[in-house]
Amino acid sequence: MRAIQMTEFGGPEVLKLVDLAKPRPGPDEVLIRVTRAGMNFADTHTRTNSYVQKATLPLVPGGEVAGVREDTGQRVVALVGSGGYAEYATAPSSLVFPIPDELDDGTALAMIVQGLTAWHLYRTAGKVASGESVVVHGAAGGVGSLAVQLGHSLGAGPVIATASSEEKRALTLELGADVAIDPDPDGLTERLIEANAGRPVDVVFEMSGGEVFDASYRALAPFGRIVAYGIATGQPNKVSTGSLLRNSRSVVGFYLFHCLERPGMFAEALSELFARAARGELKAIVGHTYPLGQAAQAQIDLRERRTTGKLLLDPSE
Repeated sequence: MRAIQMTEFGGPEVLKLVDLAKPRPGPDEVLIRVTRAGMNFADTHTRTNSYVQKATLPLVPGGEVAGVREDTGQRVVALVGSGGYAEYATAPSSLVFPIPDELDDGTALAMIVQGLTAWHLYRTAGKVASGESVVVHGAAGGVGSLAVQLGHSLGAGPVIATASSEEKRALTLELGADVAIDPDPDGLTERLIEANAGRPVDVVFEMSGGEVFDASYRALAPFGRIVAYGIATGQPNKVSTGSLLRNSRSVVGFYLFHCLERPGMFAEALSELFARAARGELKAIVGHTYPLGQAAQAQIDLRERRTTGKLLLDPSE
């Protein structure tokens, strides 16, 4: 089968198109013929072995796929851990979910990681209360575009989006954001407060780290929370206990895959997201679909913020 394989860590050039043997499912595993592989920003960290979960070589990257079960012919979306950038992949049977007939592969893939992350940012990590203001950074991206849409339906008050271009900011307003602003760290604290009618904000969903994190933290109201669910810049941050005490602020970390240890947090929330999408209440922004052999270019585009929404790989091309 055709697959993307890494035999070393490094730049996009380590993603090589190769021929490999079709994987064989083990006990309690399912073999899936992949129709679309999902791409996440975390894949770019895996490529350099800088992700939360360390990788081993050789590696076929890609943690999620949509396709067809070889045993039943059922359309499914699945978490595979690794091996997704390929024509075939195996997944634990407990992490394989039927795709409703109303949904296409791209929508299903957008929900299984980005959608669940967005849902848990509100419900689990941010614990957003009715009427609280929410800042969504990277609001035109995979997680952000869904978090913007979920905001009001999950009880949020003003939803403030940040995005890196006028076009992306316009998209976030179409998706339901009340205000859209530039995420440039210079003056960001003041812009966030201004966007919230001159008041400090209640909750921030943050995935960049570095200066954006610091500027967002300074914009928090008493009892405000900043939820860190990524470090796209690779720049760490430090928050003093004195600052937390003086301002009654909280810093919360969130890593979706801890939810796998509590199945109800995963399957039940995914079922809700699928139902919302099937009813037309939640729209996945599916971006470009790249041929499998262009996985390296897809990761370049993703890191350089040239993309919008969910990126896919087509193993048939």
